Amino acid sequence: MKYIRLIFICLLLLVCSQVTQAQYRNQRYVEYVNKYCELAVEQMKEHKIPASITLAQGLLESGAGQSSLALESNNHFGIKCGGRWNGRTVLHDDDTQGECFRAYSHPSESYEDHSLFLLSGSRYAFLFRLDMTDYKGWARGLKQAGYATDPSYANRLITVIEDYELYKYDKEAVREKKNLRKEKKQSPLISHQVYISNDLLYVIARRGDTFKDISKEFDIAAWKLIKYNDVNKDYSLAEGDIVYLHAKKKTASAKYTVHVVRENDSMHSISQRYGIKLKNLYKLNVKPGEYVPQVGDLIWLR
Repeated sequence: MKYIRLIFICLLLLVCSQVTQAQYRNQRYVEYVNKYCELAVEQMKEHKIPASITLAQGLLESGAGQSSLALESNNHFGIKCGGRWNGRTVLHDDDTQGECFRAYSHPSESYEDHSLFLLSGSRYAFLFRLDMTDYKGWARGLKQAGYATDPSYANRLITVIEDYELYKYDKEAVREKKNLRKEKKQSPLISHQVYISNDLLYVIARRGDTFKDISKEFDIAAWKLIKYNDVNKDYSLAEGDIVYLHAKKKTASAKYTVHVVRENDSMHSISQRYGIKLKNLYKLNVKPGEYVPQVGDLIWLR
């Protein structure tokens, strides 16, 4: 009888603990995590940044998606413009008044740029030597590298991760990557040579290639490759097509100013050659979407 009573008390305490935890959790935080966890897992699989860290930073930097930067500019990580940024910008008061911040058309672009921001910053390079599930090491490393000025930033990240069990998304991403590696072993893919244009990585399509094949090889979602390369989902790759592995830029690199149209050139082929987004190429040349370049035309690249 005492044994049964002890079990009952333990179960009662467990239920009470779970109820208390559920009441303690901020509902906006829970909704934010449910909404963006897939994006964070995807970024972890592609760029090896813990999904828990990405979600925790997004929660803190955007106020669970309710900050003016997040609501008006889809900037979930408080990333400022910086010298290399040539995208849309917005002025916002932070450490000083009217500071320049990056603006995005969709939160997914903010998540992708957050990953690229960390990958391209030399001061964050040491973080990528940590285990992908070491969220505590990442949190302390981000503070050490100067990501935020708040002295308690690392502890705040760790607290959010543990309170909302965000570490489970790290395990999910690792599990999915292991499954993907098993699939690759069972069905080996021919690796592509990677090239660089306009500081962007790209490959050359081979006969029979599909976006799905390339997405599996480089662990990048097929829909992203389609978007990066300005084609529709029904487009079939042809041998020799350039396939960018990152979003193209608004202008060509500094050494290219103008392109003289040759036979068989199209606005799309020119945009691919120089790594420029197709819509920006039209804007640079003040041309409508149906414009067809003629041999000898000058197409501005910057």
